[in-house]
Amino acid sequence: MSFSNEARASLDHLTELPSGNFRFVALDVETANAEAGSICQIGLACVQQNNEVQSFSMLVNPRGTFEPFNVQLHGISADMVKDAPEFPDALKQILPLLTAHHLIQHSSFDQKAIASACRAHRLPTPDLRWDDSVKIARRAWPELKGNGGHGLANLKKVLGLEFLHHDAGEDARAAAQVVLLAEDRLGVPFADLMTPAPKSRSKTNPKREANPDGPFYGAIAVISGQLNMPRERAANFAAKLGMAVRPRVTRHTTHLIVGDDFMPLFTDKGADAAAVNDHIQVLAEEEFKALLRAAGQNV
Repeated sequence: MSFSNEARASLDHLTELPSGNFRFVALDVETANAEAGSICQIGLACVQQNNEVQSFSMLVNPRGTFEPFNVQLHGISADMVKDAPEFPDALKQILPLLTAHHLIQHSSFDQKAIASACRAHRLPTPDLRWDDSVKIARRAWPELKGNGGHGLANLKKVLGLEFLHHDAGEDARAAAQVVLLAEDRLGVPFADLMTPAPKSRSKTNPKREANPDGPFYGAIAVISGQLNMPRERAANFAAKLGMAVRPRVTRHTTHLIVGDDFMPLFTDKGADAAAVNDHIQVLAEEEFKALLRAAGQNV
C-alpha cells in the first residue's frame, strides 16, 4: 500500500519532536532502495507513563535513488524529500531522545539501517539500547508461529491493531502497541519483557510469592499442562489470589492448575491421577478462571 500526499498529511503524528521522560520509544524507518542506509523516513512512538502514545515522523533526504518497489511500498518519492534534512541533520535532531530511552524496533532492520546510514555518512554509530518487539510478540503469542507469524501485518489482524502499514510513524506506533498488549497478556512489566524468557525449568514452571491479602492465602499452587493463557500470567493471577506458586509438586502443594485438555489425566484415575496426593485440589483452567472472576479479576 502506498500513500498519497493527502493521505500522509492526514496521519495523526506530531510535527515537532516529543519531549519528556517516556517509558520507552519505538522507532521505524523506511528506505529509498535496497540499501539499508537509504533512510527516507523516520518514525518514533513515545510511550508516556500512562501508556498514551505520542507518534512523530519526519522525512529524510537520502541523496540516492528511489527504487520503484520502495516507492510503491511506502509512497515516498524523491520529489517529496527534496527539501527534507539529510540523515546527519535528522539524527542530530532525534539523538538526544533516542539515547535517553530504551528503543523498540519490530525486527532488527531499523537498528541495522541506522548503523548503515551512519557508516555511509562517516558518523560514529550511536550506542543505543535496542530491543525487538518481534521477540516480545513471540513470547506473548507463541501460537502464531506457523500460523501467520509475528510480522506487523499478521499482528494487525490478530490483535485488532489500527495503523497504516509502511508509514514509519504508523509502524512505530504499532510496535509500541504490540509491547503494551504483551505486557497485559503476560502480566509482566516492560523491564521484564526486555529480558529474554529463561530457558530453564522456571519458564515452564513459574514461581511467585503469594499476596497476603488474597482469599487463598496459605495455598501453594503448581501450574502444569498446556494452558490457553501464558503460564506467567496464570502464575501472576494465582499469586493475586493468595496462592504461592511453586515450580513442582511437593507434599506442601494444595492446588494443581492444569490445562483443560490435561484434565482427563486426573479424572480418569490413571497413573498421573494416582501421583497426585489426595490433599491436592486439581483445577482445570476454566475452573481457575471462575475463581479469578469470583475474586473480581478481569480474565
